Amino acid sequence: MGISHTQTGTISTDPRSDARSVVSASLRIAEGKATVKEKNMAKGTTTIDVGADGVALITIINPPVNSLSFDVLYSLKESYDQALRRDDVKAIVVTGAKGKFSGGFDISAFGGVQTGKVDQPKPGYISIDVLTDTVEAARKPSVAAIDGLALGGGLEVAMACHARISTPTAQLGLPELQLGIIPGFGGTQRLPRLVGISKALEMMLTSKPVKGTEAHGLGLVDSLVSPNELVSSARRWALDMVEGKRPWVASLYKTDKLDSFGEAREIFKFGRAQVRRQAPNLQHPLVCIDVVETGIISGPRAGLWKEFESFQELVRSDTCKSLVHIFFAQRGTTKVPAVTDLGLKPRRVNKVAVIGGGLMGSGIATALVLSNYPVILKEINEKFLQAGLDRVKANLQSRVKKGKMTQEKFEKTFSLLKGALDYESFRDVDMVIEAVIENVSLKQQIFADLEKYCPPHCILASNTSTIDLNLVGSKTRSHDRIIGAHFFSPAHIMPLLEIVRTNKTSPQVIVDLLDVGKKIRKTPVVVGNCTGFAVNRMFFPYTQAALLLVEHGTDLYLIDKAVTKFGMPMGPFRLVDLVGFGVGVATAMQFIENFPERTYKSMVIPLMQEDKRAGETTRKGFYLYDDKRKARPDPEVKKYIEKARSISGVSVDPKLAKLSEKDIIEMIFLPVVNEACRVFAEGIAVKAADLDISSVMGMGFPPYRGGIMFWADSLGSKYIYTRLEEWSKTFGGFFKPCAFLAERAAAGAPLSAPVEQAKSRM
Repeated sequence: MGISHTQTGTISTDPRSDARSVVSASLRIAEGKATVKEKNMAKGTTTIDVGADGVALITIINPPVNSLSFDVLYSLKESYDQALRRDDVKAIVVTGAKGKFSGGFDISAFGGVQTGKVDQPKPGYISIDVLTDTVEAARKPSVAAIDGLALGGGLEVAMACHARISTPTAQLGLPELQLGIIPGFGGTQRLPRLVGISKALEMMLTSKPVKGTEAHGLGLVDSLVSPNELVSSARRWALDMVEGKRPWVASLYKTDKLDSFGEAREIFKFGRAQVRRQAPNLQHPLVCIDVVETGIISGPRAGLWKEFESFQELVRSDTCKSLVHIFFAQRGTTKVPAVTDLGLKPRRVNKVAVIGGGLMGSGIATALVLSNYPVILKEINEKFLQAGLDRVKANLQSRVKKGKMTQEKFEKTFSLLKGALDYESFRDVDMVIEAVIENVSLKQQIFADLEKYCPPHCILASNTSTIDLNLVGSKTRSHDRIIGAHFFSPAHIMPLLEIVRTNKTSPQVIVDLLDVGKKIRKTPVVVGNCTGFAVNRMFFPYTQAALLLVEHGTDLYLIDKAVTKFGMPMGPFRLVDLVGFGVGVATAMQFIENFPERTYKSMVIPLMQEDKRAGETTRKGFYLYDDKRKARPDPEVKKYIEKARSISGVSVDPKLAKLSEKDIIEMIFLPVVNEACRVFAEGIAVKAADLDISSVMGMGFPPYRGGIMFWADSLGSKYIYTRLEEWSKTFGGFFKPCAFLAERAAAGAPLSAPVEQAKSRM
């Protein structure tokens, strides 16, 4: 089945890409598509309008993206049957209402399909009975008139027509693998016959759509026209086919683009090798290749049946359930009770100031200018300011090098950035984002100054990752407009924006920042104010658990290997090296100070720091690094671990020296689940799904596992409680299950079920 979505769970063609780039892919379409309707109401339809020229115009109508619900598909069949019966119809044009052909199958129906609560049509009905034996086999020619979107099932409907006419900017693609499934309406069979096996596999495995212009070059569409000429051109084309002036092609039986069996075999072999290397935990990309291969070897009809059977199996898989959950969780982050339901409209933010031109500040400034916001970057002296401006310039130039931006666009974008050494130019800014070092008194001074210079409506945001916002704004009178805008490094690339509210932040300011977040292509998650907020708070036990295991005898490189095999972009030790020991220690101190009873205090990192090891920047951390940032294990690290053991009086536990991968994963991640439960119970997160998105987009937790809470529920609250309780008897408070987890385990309830009485937010 087709879908209208591009987000997670697909294969990258760039060998350097990691989970961060996978999760950062934006949702391009399908805004508001999952509206719940009464069961007895039809969800979408098609209309048929026969013109004096003898062309029947069939229009798909299901706002906002004309998604293909079962109602729409049944209606499409009825409209087709009518057009084929009528003597006054010579040819057919299929299009979508309001400038969108179709965004694909309605994802909100997936839950019903998975649980069996939705009556599905008979096996193969859509792909074979409707699209192959009715649309493609029709004795009257049909043309798809494509504008806006033809994604997933939308493109599959278009490919069943005998010709396709598109606007140059329309997006065409099969992004089903983003949801753990494969195309299910014939896409695996028709796309290779229209664009060749290699390009078809690339489009499906990466889930990347192509624009109309590229689609035309590939042979996926037959002609390009402007939107206002689209339907009239399609009508003429259809009549030309009737008169024999244009070829009348059934895509399913085209062979001119197919490679020889020998070449095809090599393409499939290469594709499988890439999938196994880049996505070893995912089965559905391999299934997709198998289905395409069946059609090439055994013929397209056999391929269609194989596609149907494989789709039915995949749609019920844990991977699909996880990715569908992430899809809806991502779109649900902008719904915040008592904030987004008040009818407030976001105010226009015309100009933004960023304080601090370091890595974070320059990254934030880059993200803003890329979305056409004029930005003032403030620093304390000319040298620091120039360094900050140069960082932004380098970020933008990197896009030019990668072909993502033209030189002209670069110059225009960079011109939006201005430098400043004082607050004079802040008098007309609508928002300020402070991104200086984690120093409380410095931040307090900055916010006191901002109150003097900025207009009274100006949003005062801090990019602090751990410091309490009430403390940051304690020397101001503007508590209602102080908010956290916590970006993740590198800020112009990482997709998450934590919006941190205090109990005094006004709903209007939250709505404004949600809007800015969306405009700079971030996924914003609104969280409460506490040490570490949601992401850093949840994941502080991640590195601490790893250090605990290492001090008790587990090999650190085995830990990193197990964690990356599980699906994280990198293990905890490689991550500490990347972030830098200085940041790691400063952050750890916040948690030791605030949660002393459940932190594991290890001396390994401080001991390494004494020897000028600070991580990747010094080329020495837990790993050694060459000029190309390639990491290799360092036997020297053992001596620091042994010294730390002797300081803390820890001895090697033979059981931990021989831990299985499963046990490593659970001992690393179940303390994270435990902390996530506290965050949820305290009302720091509005809903468990927000923590899932935060873990995926902030820490690179594998999206195909559904996020931290979704994954935890796959293990069960009782199991998690038992494991943590067992470890806490040996290792103490670090593993002690929290009260929320104990309650859920006793009741056998899912961890992600809503908290009955939301605690008052901090």
